[in-house]
Amino acid sequence: MTAFFEAIPLAFQPEVLLVVFLLAVFGMFVGAIPGLTATMATALLVPVTFFMEPVPAIAAIVTATAMAIFAGDIPAALLRIPGTPANAAYIEDAYRMTKSGRAEEALGAALVFSAIGGIFGTIVLMTAAPALAEIALRFSSFEYFWLVVLGLSCAVFVSPSSAPRGLISLFIGLFAATVGIENPAGQPRYTFGSVELLSGIQFIPAMIGLFAVAEVLRSVAYPGPTAGSVAPSGSGIFRSQVTNLRRYPVQVVRGSVVGSGLGILPGAGADIAAWISYAISKRFSKTPEKYGTGHVEGLVEAGAANNSAMSGAWIPALVFGIPGDSITAIVIGVLYIKGINPGPTIFINDPQMIYAIFVVFIIANVIMLPLGWAAIKAARPILSIPQNVLMPIILMFCIVGAFAINNSVFGIWVMLVFGVIGFLMEENDIPIAPAILGLVLGPMLEHHFVTAMIRSQGSFLAFFERPIAAGLGLFTIAIWLIPLALLILRRIRHSASPA
Repeated sequence: MTAFFEAIPLAFQPEVLLVVFLLAVFGMFVGAIPGLTATMATALLVPVTFFMEPVPAIAAIVTATAMAIFAGDIPAALLRIPGTPANAAYIEDAYRMTKSGRAEEALGAALVFSAIGGIFGTIVLMTAAPALAEIALRFSSFEYFWLVVLGLSCAVFVSPSSAPRGLISLFIGLFAATVGIENPAGQPRYTFGSVELLSGIQFIPAMIGLFAVAEVLRSVAYPGPTAGSVAPSGSGIFRSQVTNLRRYPVQVVRGSVVGSGLGILPGAGADIAAWISYAISKRFSKTPEKYGTGHVEGLVEAGAANNSAMSGAWIPALVFGIPGDSITAIVIGVLYIKGINPGPTIFINDPQMIYAIFVVFIIANVIMLPLGWAAIKAARPILSIPQNVLMPIILMFCIVGAFAINNSVFGIWVMLVFGVIGFLMEENDIPIAPAILGLVLGPMLEHHFVTAMIRSQGSFLAFFERPIAAGLGLFTIAIWLIPLALLILRRIRHSASPA
């Protein structure tokens, strides 16, 4: 604890606080623009950090990342354009709340519970980093395979429409993930001679197309006066969250715990955490039929998981120098540049600096509340813009975002093609969100499956030989079989009952 108290003055230096404020505004701006991600915001900051001391340099990345992840909820709720795949987990509830005049409640829930989850994840990071990182290192390809399958299963079962339609959507995403040369065999697949398709289908242009461009096409097919309802929310941004906190305390804690736990697993991150938390929330809810119709409960739990997973990803990065996600991979590089070597000895050699980073995490999540409030208030007038004015502006931002990924026109074509696919899917009541998760997790699923099969020399039993893998595998299979068994049981009882 001595190191913690010595770190507080380092974190509260005027230079650090100024950096936190400026980068919070920057992260909020980047995250709110469709196509510009938290990872992109972090990458843009690397040259700037060369001219900073270690604490403000890391503070810049921490703050911009936290703000960008929350800011992705703003276009998700107002315009049905998710900023990240994690936002897609609860986008239907957030957008339908906006359509019913509860935009401020939806965004307030995303803001407040993201901050709570981020602070919870920071406390876990401070108190249990070495022990949790050691558990994370026990995960091999067998465990990761089941974890990815579990995440994909959750996407199907939490679909607002039927599970078969969710499965169709998931297979569309998984098929798109097979395109290109980035596979274990290094063999071009479904490229049809296109050089651009060799690198695969980027999920950001595809996600923009499936959600945003599909919404633009829908506005052309079914024109309306405005983008959404402008009825007053009635309870403000923060007042309604006091009620939600009293009503869903278990969901807040559960989402924060799941997010922190999954965040420490390299490669898992906020995407899987948000989807699994949303699925858990629906499974244990007293009103699961309300999910996907504008119900705030799933948004509360998945929102808490979102930012707590971001904090959890720093555990393997700091303790072992193993990046938990693409953002912490960049952070490790910055730490090395500053002469700080991530690893077990970092808590011995630079304890004050590490605890100063932890304090910055808390500051970033606290400052998120007033700045997020300002961002929500500034974005609210979007809903009163006539649809024929707003939709061309949205399409322009989508084109910029799709082009900015690789500075390539090909990204725009991917966006437009997936926009048409998304429009046709929704016209046939096929949910879009599972397709996004399939596209994001498909390469990870294939990589871990092939790696595990090579290690086991083709034995499927090896997926159940390790204790953690066996537990995850049996749990995932149970999720598949229990609904089927209950359906068969109901039919048997129905046929046995007298007419």
